[in-house]
Amino acid sequence: MSEGILVPGGTTTIGNDHFYPEERPLRELEVGDVWFDAHPVTNAEFARFVKKTRHVTVAQKAPSAEDFPDADPSLLVPGSQVFTATSGPVHLGDWTQWWRWQPGADWQAPQGPGSSWKSIPDHPVVHVGWEDATAYAAWAGKDLPTETEWEHAARGGLVARDYAWGDELTPEGTRLANTWQGEFPWQDRDPDGHRRTSPVGSYPPNGYGLVDMIGNVWEWTSSRFTPTRAEKQESVTAASPCCGGTMRFEETDRMVTKGGSHLCAPSYCQRYRPAARQGHGVRDTTSHVGFRCVRRD
Repeated sequence: MSEGILVPGGTTTIGNDHFYPEERPLRELEVGDVWFDAHPVTNAEFARFVKKTRHVTVAQKAPSAEDFPDADPSLLVPGSQVFTATSGPVHLGDWTQWWRWQPGADWQAPQGPGSSWKSIPDHPVVHVGWEDATAYAAWAGKDLPTETEWEHAARGGLVARDYAWGDELTPEGTRLANTWQGEFPWQDRDPDGHRRTSPVGSYPPNGYGLVDMIGNVWEWTSSRFTPTRAEKQESVTAASPCCGGTMRFEETDRMVTKGGSHLCAPSYCQRYRPAARQGHGVRDTTSHVGFRCVRRD
């Protein structure tokens, strides 16, 4: 498992007033000391968890016809959403052009049948639902961070800066995170050769020594999504059946994910920033969402 790094608490500034509405308002909050995993949970780490617990992930279970009454019955099979580049420019208002439902895609087969996590053991695990992430955290004796804890840690000690490293996306032309290069979603010009996820730690750590807080994969938090940062958030935890949990979630429940991913681009999703946030369905598994754990003394 990832070695923990102490992120000191105190007064922290969260939010951003000049990007997306859901990030507003800029405000100050108090946060405690938290031990953060240095990097997102990797495929190899998740594999050890599955071997010990025999955990079955959301993507490895067939969707319920009760939850999706209008779905084609032939599609109600285990699988997940996999990013697929288009052949040329497309209208960016329709995400279904680059996301496809792939039967058989899960954490073990990130691109579907024929692919394997074993070829990328040091990449972040993907195709994990929120309940999968909390089950791993419970097994490890840890938890998921709250949104405020996550954002405070991602800033690395900087105050009210747009990016985790300052006010420029690529200072002096230097790439500091795994984000989309070229015209999204068809032109991938990544000079580092990372066409999808990258090995954890491929880019410099932030001021606290944490890597991949920005880019690579979105990360689950324990906070329920709210339309703005002004609204009071509820943070929750859930245990998997292996840990005695009985909490019930609906398909419509959304939790906050943070950090952006390798698919975020200046032309489409400028969410490669600490303040950026999105509400992600608890069982909406994809090839660009993962997680990291925290421990509180």
